[in-house]
Amino acid sequence: MIPAPAALASLVSPLAAGDPLSHVLKHEIFNFSGYSVTNHLVMLIVSALLLMIVIPIVARKQSLVPKGFRNALEAIMQYIREEVARPALGAATDRFMPLLWTFFFLILTANLLGMIPFGAIAGVVTQDAHFMHWVGGTATGNLAITAGLAIVAFISIHLSGMKTQGVGHYWNNFFFGHAPMALAPLMVPLEIIGALVKPFALAVRLFANMTAGHLVLAVVGGFAVLGIMAGGAMLGVSFAAIVGSVAISMLELFVAFLQAYIFTFLTTLFIAAAIHTEH
Repeated sequence: MIPAPAALASLVSPLAAGDPLSHVLKHEIFNFSGYSVTNHLVMLIVSALLLMIVIPIVARKQSLVPKGFRNALEAIMQYIREEVARPALGAATDRFMPLLWTFFFLILTANLLGMIPFGAIAGVVTQDAHFMHWVGGTATGNLAITAGLAIVAFISIHLSGMKTQGVGHYWNNFFFGHAPMALAPLMVPLEIIGALVKPFALAVRLFANMTAGHLVLAVVGGFAVLGIMAGGAMLGVSFAAIVGSVAISMLELFVAFLQAYIFTFLTTLFIAAAIHTEH
């Protein structure tokens, strides 16, 4: 048992605990046959299970005019299909929608769940500073997880290209296009690097944006807690920090949607470039 008010500071504020990074870093819960099971992995599984439960329930509700959550869900799905995918994929749009919708909603759900301070709530309730790392966390703030998503996108891009154009024609078009064979020593390395940069950019962009926002929020929130503990004139600092935390949280909410959209949008463009021979 940690005595208050130090308990409240160490449980609620990573900065007050002396480690603002603890709010965003992965924490191992247990080790299973040499495989580390972390809070980020658990939150990714929770995100997937939540979608697998909620989406079928919403889809079963048949009505001529959708209402409530179903209406919002259909509006988002329609937007992604008609405004994001169809301009790039054309007639092949419907073939790729399950993949693109999965990317968008899985990333969005993981981002949104990461904004809920499950760990801090569990820590305050149990008064155990270690337990707070067992639950919660932003799955997309883990580079291994975003890299996994990017690898799936990478494989999908090239498999789609080979299926559409044929294996030989796809790789010949990929490496050389309409360039003369004399440029092969230059073109082949550049195309390989370009192919690897695409999933790297997908993984790092998502990871960096989700990690940076939560780190800033942890530090600003830490000033609020420290100001309350100090009292006196420092209460003004706490008030400003609380207002700042609310503003940053609103920005983080926007970023959660934006990063899911960007990942889906870029994946769509990469697939379109692979399946259209003119590219």
